[in-house]
Amino acid sequence: MTGAVTYRLQINGADHAVESSWLGESLLYVLRERLGLVGSKNACEEGECGSCSVLVDGRLVCSCLELAAAAEGTEIITVEGLSPDGTLSDVQEALVAEGGVQCGFCTPGFVVAVHDLLDGNASPSPLETKEALAGNLCRCTGYGRIEAAVERVVELRRG
Repeated sequence: MTGAVTYRLQINGADHAVESSWLGESLLYVLRERLGLVGSKNACEEGECGSCSVLVDGRLVCSCLELAAAAEGTEIITVEGLSPDGTLSDVQEALVAEGGVQCGFCTPGFVVAVHDLLDGNASPSPLETKEALAGNLCRCTGYGRIEAAVERVVELRRG
């Protein structure tokens, strides 16, 4: 690339060099198109649906609204990094068991949001769950099954 700029991103515990001719690329674009991490979905590109949710330094963000180059020096966790050994996380298992997955397009964002919720609050109230998931849109399943999956994970983690 002529005039390319290279920067480095820490994603799911691995260092990635990103060569870009435009520093205005979104984190979502770089994850999907440059690095092949396609778990985060591209839906609204306006930060309204949550399908592209990732964690940046432990903060839940819509990757479509974040500049990739500005994320240099942070730790980024995508849905792929929540269960790096290739097995399903407890959240993913609960979503499947409770029927909280249909088309699957919103699922990665919900998985990241639920992990974020439960990492900060091991026993959320129903209202806290609804508030934590309010940034994610599902057009197929309905939220009852997703909320039931959160309850299932809470119970499983209690032992």
